Amino acid sequence: MQRLPGIDIVVLAIYLAAVVGLGAWFARRNRTSAHFMAASGTMPGWAVGLSIFGTYLSSNTFIGVPGKAFGGNWNAFVFSLTLPLAAWVAVKWFVPFYRGSGEISAYHHLEKRFGPWARTYALVCYLLTQLARVGAILFGVSLALHALTGWSLPAIIIGAGLAVTFYTLLGGIEAVIWTDVIQSLVLLVGAVVIAVLLIVDHPHGASEALHIAAGADKFSLGSFAADFTQSTFWVVLLFGLFINLTNFGIDQNYVQRYHAARDDAAARRSVWLGALLYVPVSALFFLIGSLLFSYYEASPALLQELQAAHPEGYADQVLPHFIAHKLPVGMAGLLLAAICAAAMSSIDTSLNSSATVTLKDFFQRHLKRGESETDAMKILRGATLFWGVLGTGVALAMMGQKSLLDAWWKLSGIFAGGMLGLFLLGLIARKADNAAALTGVTLGVLVICWMTFADAFPENLRSPFHANMITVIGTLTIFLVGLGVSRIRNSTR
Repeated sequence: MQRLPGIDIVVLAIYLAAVVGLGAWFARRNRTSAHFMAASGTMPGWAVGLSIFGTYLSSNTFIGVPGKAFGGNWNAFVFSLTLPLAAWVAVKWFVPFYRGSGEISAYHHLEKRFGPWARTYALVCYLLTQLARVGAILFGVSLALHALTGWSLPAIIIGAGLAVTFYTLLGGIEAVIWTDVIQSLVLLVGAVVIAVLLIVDHPHGASEALHIAAGADKFSLGSFAADFTQSTFWVVLLFGLFINLTNFGIDQNYVQRYHAARDDAAARRSVWLGALLYVPVSALFFLIGSLLFSYYEASPALLQELQAAHPEGYADQVLPHFIAHKLPVGMAGLLLAAICAAAMSSIDTSLNSSATVTLKDFFQRHLKRGESETDAMKILRGATLFWGVLGTGVALAMMGQKSLLDAWWKLSGIFAGGMLGLFLLGLIARKADNAAALTGVTLGVLVICWMTFADAFPENLRSPFHANMITVIGTLTIFLVGLGVSRIRNSTR
């Protein structure tokens, strides 16, 4: 495979150095844990909104989404269509709830509502989700760098993981948000450039590019049949709604941003900006994947080269391949910087939030440490380093995955499947007590395990549902069982 010229490597190196340097610059402002975790509530809504947008975008979006559209269709785009509804729920209920609580931890109220076990359960689910997220994103961006530079894949994973960990450790959430703003703009420009080049440089012109993609059914949103065993329109719609409600409702990444905003209005604006900006940008990345399919179909020699380079599966490699072969010198480096920006804007968020809950929900809650500012800052920075190293290890373990997006969706469904159900039970079912919640969670976890490890069961006992239904059914099980047990207990009193 063709490698990037030296000038593109230099462009990429300058960009990465600038981002790390910006994080280091913000280190001087992080003298308190409140500033490290929530920027002392001083951030403008538009910056927080772009940070939310940047958190949604990642290497999964830049690499996995075009790869998904290239190898399949627009079925996965249905996920994005649920964002406006999830944002409306967040603005109406979730943002006022968390800002009114005054607690930086998204899981503090679960202990007050159901007891210490509920807080611990949510904490474990969240940290596992973030490990899977960091690993998937870091692996994705490393794939692109590996394809374009020829550098060792494990070495890239380790180097990129340490770079993001370093500036997050130094700068806290203020550095995270402002670097996300810059990185969001970089990746937007990058996506537009790629789409334009694919249309302008198509061997048979723009109209033929769309015609080829449409003829192969690349713009399909999936089957509309009431079938929950396949990735139909309805399965992805339900999955997207529940995942996005989980993000806005019980995800520490987003809760911290609610607190970082300077006031309630800014927090609400940030949610709407992040959600509404992501939908068209997500469509743009799916369009890039469809255009890539058309481009390579019209360029048989190029397609054969791609297939020969990646006989085990090449869908996630098609965009890096195009960047290496078709972009002018210097532009490829900028586009690769955009891919790195997409990854870094998500990883830094996960690391900062994981460090925050480690301090608030573990050290201060169980070990009674971190009460002084000096001790709290040591724990926050040490935890950032810890989760950064562990996430890098997960990325190394993910080498060999054929579909980055599928891998991430499966892992997020497993680990996040139970958190939303418990949160909604506490928020909606006012009379639900500890026993009802514990019963719901126990059965919900059993259902999630049954669906996740279906292959381990005899064929007649396996879950018939698609893997994306894990989050949906797990959430509903916890909520409905908890609600049912609560009503039974109240009726017998």
